[in-house]
Amino acid sequence: MRARQASYLTSATAPAGFPPPGPPEIAFAGRSNVGKSSLINTLVGFPGLARTSSTPGRTRLLNWFRVVPPTAVPGMPPELAFVDLPGYGFAKVPREMRAAWRPLVEAFVEKRATLALVVVIVDLRRGPEKEEEELLAWLEHAGRPALVVLTKADKLPKSKRIPAAAWARKALGLRRDPLLFSADTGDGVDDLWRQIAVAVQSAERARSR
Repeated sequence: MRARQASYLTSATAPAGFPPPGPPEIAFAGRSNVGKSSLINTLVGFPGLARTSSTPGRTRLLNWFRVVPPTAVPGMPPELAFVDLPGYGFAKVPREMRAAWRPLVEAFVEKRATLALVVVIVDLRRGPEKEEEELLAWLEHAGRPALVVLTKADKLPKSKRIPAAAWARKALGLRRDPLLFSADTGDGVDDLWRQIAVAVQSAERARSR
């Protein structure tokens, strides 16, 4: 599956620059070297949508993309917004600059009414670390649903993928298995679209109460 359309919408360096609330938003968060841009590009099927770079930490803004999702997913709305959050962890930028991103991301996650899901991306080979634990704890405290996706699954032998995923689930205290994903082979794309649809439907039910 792939998106029917996908295009860059806008970027923001401050909450005042956020676009007006519109369709359900799916945010993508992860360390700066986990393949976040590649995941977004593979998911929508448009290779150049989210920029990739050999320099970790290049994404220093919140970037919005307009996405028309595939029709094959039941319950999917006619339009979504994908939001690429700044990378964290091993970014080759000053600590002070990374700290400056935090209020921007916090304002978005805690106050954005149209945010339906935060996709937390982890490199399957490296596994989760303290920062992922803290991120998921914060999202739970903020009442934001999160989905853990383990990228670069093809880089591990098949015999090691399930044990690595099981370890990640235990380390993060997840209620369900994380999703395995590969930008190179496309594994996990359909499952991720289905999980996004479920999250959007759940968010819509919660807002209608």
